[in-house]
Amino acid sequence: MNILFVVSQQQDWPSDIPGVTVIPAQTYLLDPAYGDIGSTKVFNLCRTYRYQSEGYYVSLLAEARGHQPVPDVQVMKDLYAGGVVQDITEKLGNLIDCSFALTPGDVADLDIYFGRDARGEHPHLCEQLFNYLRTPVLHVRFEKANGAWHLCSVYPGSIRDIPAHHQEYAALAAMDYLKGQKIRSSTPASSKPTLAILHDPQRNESPSNAAALRKFVEAAELLGMGAELITPKECGRIASFDALFIRDTTRVDHYTYELSRQAADNGMMVIDDPESILRCTNKIYLNELLNRHHVPTPKTLVVHKGNVDQIVATLGLPCILKQPDGAFSQGVVKIESEDTLLDKVSELLKESELVLAQEYLPTDFDWRIGVLDQRPLFVCKYYMAPGHWQIIKHEHHRTSEGRTEALSVGEAPDEVVKIAVQAANLIGDGFYGVDIKQVGCQYYVIEINDNPNVDAGNEDAVLSDALYREVMGVFRKRIDARKGNTSL
Repeated sequence: MNILFVVSQQQDWPSDIPGVTVIPAQTYLLDPAYGDIGSTKVFNLCRTYRYQSEGYYVSLLAEARGHQPVPDVQVMKDLYAGGVVQDITEKLGNLIDCSFALTPGDVADLDIYFGRDARGEHPHLCEQLFNYLRTPVLHVRFEKANGAWHLCSVYPGSIRDIPAHHQEYAALAAMDYLKGQKIRSSTPASSKPTLAILHDPQRNESPSNAAALRKFVEAAELLGMGAELITPKECGRIASFDALFIRDTTRVDHYTYELSRQAADNGMMVIDDPESILRCTNKIYLNELLNRHHVPTPKTLVVHKGNVDQIVATLGLPCILKQPDGAFSQGVVKIESEDTLLDKVSELLKESELVLAQEYLPTDFDWRIGVLDQRPLFVCKYYMAPGHWQIIKHEHHRTSEGRTEALSVGEAPDEVVKIAVQAANLIGDGFYGVDIKQVGCQYYVIEINDNPNVDAGNEDAVLSDALYREVMGVFRKRIDARKGNTSL
């Protein structure tokens, strides 16, 4: 197995460890050779894991390449989430109290390198913290209050800031690293499966309209499940259900992702699962994944501060700039001139270390293939909004959309369906909407959406109520499988 230590600057990791290759993040992100190497484990030692930073993209693309990053992107999200201290305290409370039972004073700080404290103390606690957070450098503070020790703060450290007298110890700890552990949970069986369908009635842009939501509930009831519509204000009730169906627009930096994580951690069956949200909502990840598996896409350039001058030469004008985590046609800009290009690229790079530029492929419509449980479910043509180059036109706080034409799966070109299923299956076995452009006889995947639209009167125009039964049938099948019930 290849072992890569990916750093912000080459000099950040001064130690020479046999069998370990140290490379700068820009090299890992931009050199195509690192997308093609085989079995690999990536230790992400970048200076920051901030959302859409260089370190964030190292782990994101490592996941797309199957390189087993430490930490992975989910852990990064946890480290910057407000609830991580409470979560760890609940899981390790007794161990924390026992570990510091003989410690004088009321405060204890640990510098943990690859699961080991720099002073060689509290080995079991440090190992458990590393197994939970899987981050090479951690700085942790514990405090004593009311006679009991508790975790006060935890944050990822930078290897650049490891003191000189700790560097040898950190290298030894790295050499001893083996692997983390996964904790699985299960849900007890119950007589009638229950499903929470999460939606936000306050949002104008949602994956399902009110009529579709009612049809999902009715279909669930027909299949012997108890389904209930839940709003964001009722998220505290989610754990009482067997499964969660998210019908609100998902993002990584959003409550939907956190809720999906919680549901999955509790052993619930959830669509969209957290990995699908993570993978689908970042276009940089999708570009890497699709290219790696030779799925046809428009000509694309991953843009960073050092290659802005290559955009026009590579793609020509007009071209398309994409914010990595945009949705509902937002964060996607058509660029007509070099002046506009420079201004918009500069604006986007302030928010993200990397953005995506693609060739402009004008079409009258996009194919949308709905894929569920790794099989095609529905086919639609999404036509461009009148007078616009996108399906949705955002203008002066108003939106307009092109029409939707539903077709049977058999009416779509075989190649469209084949490419869509291939692309969706790279993400997982959930519910996806694959958007494909057709230029002549060529087909190009534009993106994979993790919570595709299902609106009554649009996507269900061919299958009608059977579409809703198909979706609910997957929930029922998977809930029963988790409970060991094969009666249905």
